Amino acid sequence: MSAQLRAAGAIAPVARRVGLRAVRQFHQFPTGGIQRADLAARDLRRSVQFPAKLYHNAVMVRNASFVRLLPKLAIKFVRIPALFGGLMLGAAGWVQYQAIQLGNSATEMYTNVKTGVTDTAFAIWGTATDIANQTKKGFNEKKGQFTMPEWLDNIMKGEGAAGGGSGGPNGGSEPPKQSRVAGGAAAAGASAAAYGYGAAEEDDDRSPEEVSKDDHMMYITKRMIEIRNLLSRVGQSSSVTLPSIVVIGSQSSGKSSVLEAIVGHEFLPKGSNMITRRPIELTLVNDPQAKVDYGEFPDLGLARVTDFSLIQKTLTELNQSVPESQCVSDDPIRLTIHSPRVPDLSLIDLPGYIQVAGENQPRELKRKISELCDKYIRGPNIILAISAADTDLANSTALQASRRVDPRGERTIGVITKMDLVDPEKGAAILGDKQYPLRLGYVGVISKMPVQTGGLFRRESNNLLASINKNEKAFFNSHPEEFGPNSGAATGTITLRKKLMHVLEQQMSSKLTETTDAITRELEETTYQFKVQYNEQPMSAESYLAASLDDFKHQFHNFANTFGRQQLLELLKDSLDQKVLDQLAARYWNKPIEDLFIAPAEPDSLADLPKADPKSPYWHRQLDTACSGLTRLGVGRLAATVASNAIQANIDKLLDKSSFAKHPSARQVISEAAALVLADRAYATSDGIEISLKPYKFDPDIQPNEWEKGREHVVGVLQGELDQCQNAIKSLENSVGGRKKLREVMSFVDKARKGEIIIEGDHPSGAGGFSAALLARGREAVFLRDRADIINMRILASKSRKCKSLENKYYCPEIFLDAVATKLAQTAVLFLNVEMLNDFYHRFPREVETKLNEYMNSHGGNGLEKFAREDPKIRRHLDLVQRKELLELVLMKIQDLHRFDAAGNVKPDRDYMKKGRGGQRGRWSF
Repeated sequence: MSAQLRAAGAIAPVARRVGLRAVRQFHQFPTGGIQRADLAARDLRRSVQFPAKLYHNAVMVRNASFVRLLPKLAIKFVRIPALFGGLMLGAAGWVQYQAIQLGNSATEMYTNVKTGVTDTAFAIWGTATDIANQTKKGFNEKKGQFTMPEWLDNIMKGEGAAGGGSGGPNGGSEPPKQSRVAGGAAAAGASAAAYGYGAAEEDDDRSPEEVSKDDHMMYITKRMIEIRNLLSRVGQSSSVTLPSIVVIGSQSSGKSSVLEAIVGHEFLPKGSNMITRRPIELTLVNDPQAKVDYGEFPDLGLARVTDFSLIQKTLTELNQSVPESQCVSDDPIRLTIHSPRVPDLSLIDLPGYIQVAGENQPRELKRKISELCDKYIRGPNIILAISAADTDLANSTALQASRRVDPRGERTIGVITKMDLVDPEKGAAILGDKQYPLRLGYVGVISKMPVQTGGLFRRESNNLLASINKNEKAFFNSHPEEFGPNSGAATGTITLRKKLMHVLEQQMSSKLTETTDAITRELEETTYQFKVQYNEQPMSAESYLAASLDDFKHQFHNFANTFGRQQLLELLKDSLDQKVLDQLAARYWNKPIEDLFIAPAEPDSLADLPKADPKSPYWHRQLDTACSGLTRLGVGRLAATVASNAIQANIDKLLDKSSFAKHPSARQVISEAAALVLADRAYATSDGIEISLKPYKFDPDIQPNEWEKGREHVVGVLQGELDQCQNAIKSLENSVGGRKKLREVMSFVDKARKGEIIIEGDHPSGAGGFSAALLARGREAVFLRDRADIINMRILASKSRKCKSLENKYYCPEIFLDAVATKLAQTAVLFLNVEMLNDFYHRFPREVETKLNEYMNSHGGNGLEKFAREDPKIRRHLDLVQRKELLELVLMKIQDLHRFDAAGNVKPDRDYMKKGRGGQRGRWSF
């Protein structure tokens, strides 16, 4: 069968190749001769023989008649191509058709064999699954007698390599009735691992009813802790809260060892000089699906930290961040630990009480610690008062603090540590709570591991709880009269775990109705404010960003419609006008002297320009040099810079008017996006402009109409420069104390320039009764006066009849340079509009979206929320919306608990069910 299958699989491709090869060789036969035909026929014969051999299980079966006829037929067809060419083509097609049919038959055979094998395999797997389900049912019925291994339980659940089967009511076996908590929320006997039976290798002596009850209690506690964590995010109102377990005790009472025994790991900071300086809000989550224990710091963004030594190091660093001068802080550290071997608890570890402040500690340290602890031990929190057995309870600071806020001892659990350090009789008397009674009683523990020789802890399989439990059992069982079952004393860490779970669940349940009423009132008030202040308009960080971005894009679109080629031309022409003035000042206006106190070497030749010879090489050279300096100053780079600066300035103005003005970081991101797009095109645009301006660098061709426009425009440019000179002189007058004072200084400078007064060098103390600073202002005023006179003269010259004609360009250099500048600007703007402006309008909106997305994602998922909350108005809106949503979510979870009815543990009142969500007044019965 397998040989036939292999042969059939090989026949299909070989047969197809035979047909195709026959067709190709047919086209070669007419021109290839008899020898090529024989070779083709022999090759075809070999190709046909090979799949035939495979199909008949490696037995040679040769179709001799067909093969022997091929060479003869080929020779005849070569000799008579016109007669038998069509017949050969048909034969080749027939061969290809037969080969395709043979391949299809082989493929069909292979498919049938594969289908049969697959059906058989699935049938075997289905039978195995049925056997596994029956076996699992037997295990469930006998669950109280033995524990199923984890690997076998995974196979029964279908979680192995086979791919996992379907669960639920219609697939697989139904889980035991006692394990169904709110639709299977908790596993059967989950409380056993939470209490520590499995970890401590202690037999679970609870009855099935007690196991079921404890499982239901664990489920309720888990949901209540979830509700409490939600309520902590609501904040502000002290009535909207659920209790936690607050751990207090002196520094040497063994408080940290008790917490580590409850968790089963060493993770708290160790050392002297008060290591715990901040409250540690510890949430234990019973997670049966967790393969390894791990911790999370939600405020720090640290998730799934499986190394508890790293958790310990992190806690130490967070506590040491508090300055030694301050020593304690009320800023809590939030830590969540997930494990299948911990109960669902909400614990708060506080700094230990001290009697006397140390030398390097502030004097008010004792008072600060007491005030911090009093803040947390107020109701409805449960107090876990840690006291050492070798210390008189009358001196226990933890019990004294609890008495102040809980005088009747209704929400205080006493934990007596170091029970092995006192006589059994004294320890039993302490646990009997006769002298300092507590309604919730005392529990004696030995949470500190004894030390072997060499300083090593006695551990078994690195399980802290198992080692502590073994040590506790060894001690307490050795004194049956004081700590035995009939003594009534509560001892051991496992007993403490049980008590904490039951007390927390009872306290939360007792406060839940009160909390429900408070939440209802808070929700009504929040809903009213939401309606009055915001007209029930929804708000989210995403919608706010989208609205802000749409508004900015709308403004940008309006800017793009109003800022185009004409605006660019005006900006570039203004910049070139300044360059024209610079050339005029360098070549015509500035006098060839270095110091105004030195007499000029030659008369002012600019005044002689209207009367100069038209063919004077001096004036020709001056104009040619000025024109060359203007055309070769780098107009391309100047134009790209002017355009980029103008666009960037307008984008910044749009941002200042938009909602992004309230978000400095996002505003910077958008501004940088604009700069990036502009810089990307600046160099290419600059080079393109320089290439387009090459014809004007040697002989700018100015037309008469351009000359006339330049004549009109340059008068305004010169008048603007004149106004600036006059304004600068007025500013100097005000700085020296008036016009009269400035004229006196200017008169002294003029006399010095004419040689009427001889001054040897610059003296720091000045000259002529004037200070050096006053003389500097006088020289500046003289320069501005002379410049104003020159500009006035050139304005009159530009308006004269002589400057109307282009032929007199050497007499009117201002007009000629202005006309050249206009021509350069017009040419450059054509390139700017296409290469830079249009490209920017197309790319900038997309670049903004990309950069904003990168910015929001760079903050670990909180960038969007952080962005929206930078606006105070939006922050208040978001806070109100989130508060409303949180309160609604809490009420929904409380309703789920009210509706939950399993094994008679929780029963909602009928009045509550009738009132529904609007008025939660139900009562709990546990």
